[in-house]
Amino acid sequence: MKNFRNLIMVFLVLGTMAACASQTKVVRVYPKHGTVVTTIHSPKVVVHKKTNFYFAEGVWYKARGRRYVVCAAPVGVRLRTLPRGYKIVWRNGRKLYSYKGIWYKKTGRNFVVVTV
Repeated sequence: MKNFRNLIMVFLVLGTMAACASQTKVVRVYPKHGTVVTTIHSPKVVVHKKTNFYFAEGVWYKARGRRYVVCAAPVGVRLRTLPRGYKIVWRNGRKLYSYKGIWYKKTGRNFVVVTV
C-alpha cells in the first residue's frame, strides 16, 4: 500500500512538471524608442534623406558616435524584404503589411514604410 501511494505521488509530480513545461512561452521584448545599444547583430544599412539608418530584426536604429539609438521607422524608406513574422492587414481596401506597429505597403518589388 505504501509503495502504491509513493508510485501515485511520483506520477502526480511528473505530470505537473510535464504540464508546466508545455505551457512555457518565450516572449521577446523589443527596446523602446530612445534606448541606446552598443552593438547590433547583422544590421542592414538603409540611407534615407541623407541619413544612415540601421535595420536589424525588425528594429530601426540611428548611429550616435559608436553607439546606436532605437528610433521610429522613417516614413517613405524602401526595403526589399520584410522581417519574419509580419502580418497582412487590409485597411480601407488596401493591402498593407504590419510588423511591430510599423506599416508597410508593397510598391513593385519593394516595401515602403507608410503611416496609417
